[in-house]
Amino acid sequence: MSPKPAFALDRSVQAFADTVKAAWWGAAGLAARSIARTGRSGPTGLAPSAEPAPEGFVRHAWFEAFEKDRRDVADGLYPPANDAPANPVRAVADFLDLVRDAREVERRRARGGAADVRQETVGAAYPAYYRQNFHFQTGGWFTEESARRYEAQVEALFSGAAGAMRRRALSLLAMAWRDHDHRDLLIADIACGSGAFLKDLRRTFPRARLIGVDLSAVYLEEAHRVSGIAELLQARAEHLPIADTSLDAATCVYLFHELPKKVRPLIARELARVLKPGGLLAFADSIQPEDEPRLERLLQVFPAYFHEPYYADYATTDIPALFAEVGLAERARDQAFLTKSILFEKI
Repeated sequence: MSPKPAFALDRSVQAFADTVKAAWWGAAGLAARSIARTGRSGPTGLAPSAEPAPEGFVRHAWFEAFEKDRRDVADGLYPPANDAPANPVRAVADFLDLVRDAREVERRRARGGAADVRQETVGAAYPAYYRQNFHFQTGGWFTEESARRYEAQVEALFSGAAGAMRRRALSLLAMAWRDHDHRDLLIADIACGSGAFLKDLRRTFPRARLIGVDLSAVYLEEAHRVSGIAELLQARAEHLPIADTSLDAATCVYLFHELPKKVRPLIARELARVLKPGGLLAFADSIQPEDEPRLERLLQVFPAYFHEPYYADYATTDIPALFAEVGLAERARDQAFLTKSILFEKI
């Protein structure tokens, strides 16, 4: 049995790093939002029905994500994150690129250009629902620039809390495997995107074999650069090129809210198929209104401003029931700010 990891940590050091990261990406997000306000192209007729959050609650919920992250590091569940800006030159370049591209995003929002990439991508490899400019982002999922920019975009959107939020899924998996021998375990990160969560998995389970799966070739290239993982598969999550009952665990982060209703059960079934009996699925995605009613107003505004065509339906989907239908039972859950995580076990 592997010894429990001992991640020595001065909490004040990590708190300082979190502060730097939050300030940096918070400033980038503020600059991007200022451009959007200047463009004045917000959705017409948008009238959220939910009440605003109580004063100070949004900031409290945002701060809690960092605090939970620091607690788990101090408890030895995973190493301190290194997702704060590390290379000053690269960080400045990313900041300027994000703000510069925000102007293009705003122009696309103004003219309703949610499917620009549809004219640039053809072929059966890419389903119609995938060939969109989610978030109105330049290049959709199809350009090197988009792949390079993605992590900066999500960190700016959540004022530096994106990494801390998605690590709720890492926390659940690490807790479940705290006393396990990680050697020879096989983990696949499904829809791994540009590789940030894959990097967290590699640092937490260095003895395990890791696979990243994504439909975008350029995002897989970025995932390799970011995580160092070489075993990367370009594939649709509806048809995973992974053998039946071969995975000890799968992770799936921020995928299901970008799927049409009819596709979600197909992917849930695939995730169940590739897991061993007793295998675990660490799932993370947007919270739903029932998870935190005080944040419902933010959830109502998000898909209107950022082109999330399937989000409204996702918000009312019973996620545990969806996975229960394919033989995955909920074992644990957690949430931080705008992300919830659920640990499922194949029964």
